[in-house]
Amino acid sequence: MRIFITGASSGLGKALATAYAQQGASLGLVGRNQQALKELAASLPGEHQVYALDILDRNALHRAARDFLEAGTVDIVIACAGISIGTLTEYEEDFVQFQKVINTNLLAMVATFEPFIKAMKARDSGTLVGISSVAGVRGLPGSSAYSASKAATTTYLESLRVDLHDTRLKVVTIAPGFIDTPMTQHNPYKMPFLMQPEAFAKAAIKYIENGNSYTVIPWQMGVVAKLLKWVPNPLYDYFAFRSGRKPRNNSPT
Repeated sequence: MRIFITGASSGLGKALATAYAQQGASLGLVGRNQQALKELAASLPGEHQVYALDILDRNALHRAARDFLEAGTVDIVIACAGISIGTLTEYEEDFVQFQKVINTNLLAMVATFEPFIKAMKARDSGTLVGISSVAGVRGLPGSSAYSASKAATTTYLESLRVDLHDTRLKVVTIAPGFIDTPMTQHNPYKMPFLMQPEAFAKAAIKYIENGNSYTVIPWQMGVVAKLLKWVPNPLYDYFAFRSGRKPRNNSPT
């Protein structure tokens, strides 16, 4: 099995890479931190390719994808790279942060999948996995850019799944709740059902293998997400406002 993973240098991407390598997969590891990627590849069983790049560089991302494709069939592509930055619309300078979050979390996911779809359609087999978030279910205070990007990601993945309905390709959306990674460790509020990345990866792989179209991990947050959809806006606004706000202009991780 050959798998291409973005955001592999830390967090969820690293956890997924580790879990898949332990199953014997050959990986294409994509991330910004070359040293971290090399150390990860060296620590894993098997042979793996390292691609140190900024996923906002679409051309570089496509070159890495084509290089990995040239070495053999790619079974799974996991678009895991993402950032979260606290933003407030009233500050005009935050527009740059909005752009960065949307470009990274949504458009880079599109760019990740682009080079693989034709090859997968040609053999009528393959799985595209997008990492979204429960933050896309309802808008979170201080996280307007992140929540918007993840809501868009979920909808994009759904549209992609429909577009590929007449093929045997699978499109899998994984929406993590709170996972103990560098992205969440600076959150100044309580994080219910906080999960370790290794446990997340184990659960995610099961759902990816089953081809589940949409899954929230951990399952408890899935229940919460379903309930949140039905909470009346005035009630949601009241409690969300008091739940704690993501600090503005937090450094992306």
